[in-house]
Amino acid sequence: MAQSRGRKPRSEPTFDIPEGSEPGRLDVRLSRNDRSAGAQRASSGRAASPPKARARKASGGGGRRPPRRRSWLGRLVYAGVVLGIWAVIGLAGLIAYHASQLPPIDQLAVPKRPPNIAILASDGSLLANRGETGGRVVSIKELPPYLPRAFVAIEDRRFYDHFGIDPIGIARAITQNLTRRGVAQGGSTLTQQLAKNLFLTPERSASRKIQEAILALWLEHKYTKDEILELYLNRVYFGAGAYGVEAAAQRYFGKPAKNVTLAEAAMLGGLVQAPSRLAPNRNLKAAQARAAQVLAAMEELGFAKSPDVKVALAQPARPASTRGGGSPNYVADLVMDVLDDFLPKFDDDIVVATTVDAGMQTAGEKALTDELNAKGSRYNVAQGALVSMRPDGAIRALVGGRDYAQSQFNRATTAKRQPGSAFKPFVYLAAVERGLTPDTIRDDAPVRIGNWAPENYSHNYRGPVSLREALALSLNTVAVKLGQEVGPKAVVQTAQRLGISSPLQANGSIALGTSEVTPLELVGAYCAFANGGTGVIPYVIASIKSATGKVLYKRGEGGLGRVIDPNAVGMMNAMMHDVFTMGTAKKADIPGWELAGKTGTSQEFRDAWFVGYSATLVTGVWLGNDDGEPTKRASGGSLPVEIWKAYMTTALKGEKPVGLPGLNRWRAPRPEAAPERESGPGGLIGALLGEPEQTASALPPRPVPGARERGPSRDDRNFLEKLFGVGE
Repeated sequence: MAQSRGRKPRSEPTFDIPEGSEPGRLDVRLSRNDRSAGAQRASSGRAASPPKARARKASGGGGRRPPRRRSWLGRLVYAGVVLGIWAVIGLAGLIAYHASQLPPIDQLAVPKRPPNIAILASDGSLLANRGETGGRVVSIKELPPYLPRAFVAIEDRRFYDHFGIDPIGIARAITQNLTRRGVAQGGSTLTQQLAKNLFLTPERSASRKIQEAILALWLEHKYTKDEILELYLNRVYFGAGAYGVEAAAQRYFGKPAKNVTLAEAAMLGGLVQAPSRLAPNRNLKAAQARAAQVLAAMEELGFAKSPDVKVALAQPARPASTRGGGSPNYVADLVMDVLDDFLPKFDDDIVVATTVDAGMQTAGEKALTDELNAKGSRYNVAQGALVSMRPDGAIRALVGGRDYAQSQFNRATTAKRQPGSAFKPFVYLAAVERGLTPDTIRDDAPVRIGNWAPENYSHNYRGPVSLREALALSLNTVAVKLGQEVGPKAVVQTAQRLGISSPLQANGSIALGTSEVTPLELVGAYCAFANGGTGVIPYVIASIKSATGKVLYKRGEGGLGRVIDPNAVGMMNAMMHDVFTMGTAKKADIPGWELAGKTGTSQEFRDAWFVGYSATLVTGVWLGNDDGEPTKRASGGSLPVEIWKAYMTTALKGEKPVGLPGLNRWRAPRPEAAPERESGPGGLIGALLGEPEQTASALPPRPVPGARERGPSRDDRNFLEKLFGVGE
């Protein structure tokens, strides 16, 4: 009844997709027949089922299709893909993060290499390099082909095939390192190593490796392979302060990189793996073993021919031995000390041409070290210095010590020591400028100034002597009397006028050289005697140029002007010439040359000096101990004279002798030998050894009235005096 009163039977829509309809779209429209059928089904109380539903029901499916299960392999692949995607996303984020820590790519640039200072001898040969790198930049075209190939063979054999990062090389390196077969190789490419050297710190971390890889890709994009290799060769560290292949070749083999042999190239190529451990001057055996590995790799890759490799293996490279630790380094140190005065600022490599003669430098170093090696222990002399310059002040040789490798202290330019009697020429010059002459007579007799009573070394006195004889024989009493006669202040002013810049004490003992000076300034002051009276300022830099040849500085004329009257120069040269003919430097004479100079010994034999000169070269030698310990009677007339003669004989060889200015006018008649002492502590032995006078401590002097001149003294020398000559 209720149904008949108005409630119509409900017809449910079907969700079967009709054939030909759009995928994903359900047709829920009901046809009239469907509605009729629905009404009939409703009225009959039975729910009709679609055929598929009936089939599922018949099969016991409960009305739902069971899900299809994947195999274990499928699940593994699926998980791998998912993990790979997340790994790529994570890696991209990590790279993006570390890339953000670097400067923007458009602002990235290769850092400027610290400038190198190449210091050259007067003939253009290299004396030393200075600067942070230790060598100049070289073009890859300058180098023999096997040199860059050595680095490629041992460090990155696929250098020309990869894009900055070498997955194949990394895999091969891991395999070889695990199996320990063949030549050990690292995983980093040359490009990565360059990126690390240019932009990053030596820190070992994953973060740094990621940045290294990013920068390697940028370098490969920015530069060609040869440009990258050239940058690498000029930046890589080889130990011992040498950055770049040029610095390393000079440091270890004493030659430019363009001249290295195949064996030397292999040693340099192997060195970068561990510069400290494989340095050939420290561990030659390990360096040669590593070089053999490099040669094997070069032969395997066709970078070197088999016969050449066999020769290189048979004659392995050896480091160059630098005599005395390399005395040109003392010259280089002096150049660096004064460079700011001429070129305060520079950003690129520069070339400094010096006045130093390479042959003279070697001769000076040899003369000094040979003498110290032979007689240093006997005389308790550990150190020495030699300075040689032209009469215009141009330094030709400068040796600041026995061995630069052991001590970099430059005694030639920095050590201040008492010059002893080598200071007396300034006393005699002050006297000559006040009217005295070489033939003026003064009394060699005891003298007292207050409580100070200086004596001659032997305590013997000769009586009336000429100034030329007193200077030649280095008589202390006469020098002190002359100092008092002209006044200590006049002596100081005279020395300063000639170029002595160290503080000088204007007291009585100044006449005996008790105020300290450096070898460089003392030799520079003697130049005025050799050049005819012009004061000089010693110099070592002749010119400075850029690496491209642009002149940045060139030395012009300079000096202190005339500081000695020509007539006074002649008298001083005559008196100091007698030091060679009848005085304390007789054994330093070089036949054919007019020479002059003065020996000197300080108190208790602490310092031994000799400064001598020709008209073309002025040279001074100092010997002693750095701590001021007395020597065993080493005097200016002994070891320094021997060193001076050995050096000057070589330095003047081949030159035409030139006369000393004004000497002939005041030259003395042919002298006869006359030792200062005939008996006592000196005596005959003293004459043979060249023992000197000894200075005493200084006390305030007492003025002495001007003395009268007398005629020449009587020659009462005996046979032994004529035969053996004199000591200082």
